[in-house]
Amino acid sequence: MLLEHYLAERSALVDKALNQHLPKITVKPATIHKAMRYSIFAGGKRLRPILALAAAEACGGKIEAALPHACAVECIHTYSLIHDDLPCMDDDDLRRGRPTNHKVFGEGVAVLAGDALLTVAFEILSHATPTRRYSMTALIRELSHAAGSRWLIAGQVLDLEGEGKPTSAKDLKFIHQSKTAALLTASIRLGAMSANAPEAKLAALTDFGQALGLAFQVIDDILDVTQTSEKLGKSAGKDVAAQKATYPAVFGLDKSRAEARRLTETARAAVKPFGKHSMPLLALADYLLNRDY
Repeated sequence: MLLEHYLAERSALVDKALNQHLPKITVKPATIHKAMRYSIFAGGKRLRPILALAAAEACGGKIEAALPHACAVECIHTYSLIHDDLPCMDDDDLRRGRPTNHKVFGEGVAVLAGDALLTVAFEILSHATPTRRYSMTALIRELSHAAGSRWLIAGQVLDLEGEGKPTSAKDLKFIHQSKTAALLTASIRLGAMSANAPEAKLAALTDFGQALGLAFQVIDDILDVTQTSEKLGKSAGKDVAAQKATYPAVFGLDKSRAEARRLTETARAAVKPFGKHSMPLLALADYLLNRDY
C-alpha cells in the first residue's frame, strides 16, 4: 500500500468530519470557537483517528461508522496538548510549528478551549451507532476511562511529579502507558468496537495498541534530544531542560532505540492473525518507528 496516499486520504476524511462537528467561528462567542479550531486544525498527524479507522477496517467495518469515534479521540488528544503547553504545565511556546494556543488567545481562553474540546468529544461520540456487542454506554466508558485520572491524567500528574527526580524503569513505563499508550489504545479499540469486533479481535488490537503506544512515546523521547525545534514543530530539548523522566534519560539512546524496535515488533505480531487486513496497521507501525518528527 502507498502509505502517504493512505494517510492523506484518511486525514482529509477526519478533517471534514471534525469541521462538521465543531461549532463554526461565527457561533457566539466567536473567541472560544476560534481557539478550539486553531488547535484542532493546526496540522497534526491525525495518528489516533487514522488508527481508529484502520482498526475498523481490519475488523470488516466501514470508515463512515468509525468517524465519530475517531473525531472524539482527536478532540481529547488536542485538549490534552493545549493544557500540556500551558505555563503551569510544560510552559511551551510552540506546537505543530506555530504559537501555542495560550500564546495566541491567552491562558484563560486556552484553558476553556481545552475544556470545550474535552466536552465536545463526548457530544461527537454520541453520534456513533451502537452495535450488537457495544452499546453507547460501552463507548462512553471506553473513552472516559482512557482520558481520566487512571490513565491520561495520571500520566500527566506523574510526569509533573517526576521532574528532577530519579525514576525507575517500572515507573517510567507506567508514565508512558498512561499519558500516551492509553489514549492511543482506546482509539484502536473504539475503531474496532464501531465494527462490532468479536472479543478475540478486540484483545489482539488492544495488545497492538499498547505496544505501539509505548513505542510511539519512546521515539518521541528520542526525537526530543536528537532533532531541532524546526523539524519537530515544537520546542526541542524541553524534556532535558525540565529533567523529565524519559527513556533516553534512564536508558540512553541506543537502548531506547532498541526498545522502540522491540515494541514495534510486538505490535506487529499482535495483528498477524488479521492477515492482509492488517496491512494498514503494520504500515502505520513501521511509519511511527522510523519517523523523524
